[in-house]
Amino acid sequence: MDPLIKSGLPAPEFTMADLEGRQHTLADYAGKVTVLIFWSAECHWSKRADESLLPMRTNWGEDVAILWIAPNANETRQDIETAASSRKIAPVILDQDQTLARTVGAAITPEAYVFDRAGILRYQGGFDDANFRNPEPTRNYLWEAVQSVLAGENPTPASTKAYGCTIVFNSEK
Repeated sequence: MDPLIKSGLPAPEFTMADLEGRQHTLADYAGKVTVLIFWSAECHWSKRADESLLPMRTNWGEDVAILWIAPNANETRQDIETAASSRKIAPVILDQDQTLARTVGAAITPEAYVFDRAGILRYQGGFDDANFRNPEPTRNYLWEAVQSVLAGENPTPASTKAYGCTIVFNSEK
């Protein structure tokens, strides 16, 4: 799926609930670097990314907001809650009708979108450069992108191809 938003454009508007029922909008995170990660409870690539994110979150602190977006039509709320709890991630935003995934053109989990403090998209794509043939990453694109945006610079590259599990979309849309 080709991205529907491009680097340098403002974030799409959305209001979506997390697992606790709290509503989130991207505007809630104005002034912070905000990362949307399209995420899966059952995808091992998402699980690996979650494990890598723990030390990054500690390093970034309050300057960076991370929102995990759960778009898979085949994952139950219980699947999502169990995985989120065991991986110690929150908030997990429910997108099981794929509204946000379709809006931004997300197709893979994990797939990351990094917005600067003004809500402008600065990076979209893969978490890192790992893939089937090279499962050990040599480069962490998300880390690099967030570090660049925190420094007031544009990430290079501004987009990469995401690798992981395909998002399961509802067929009636």
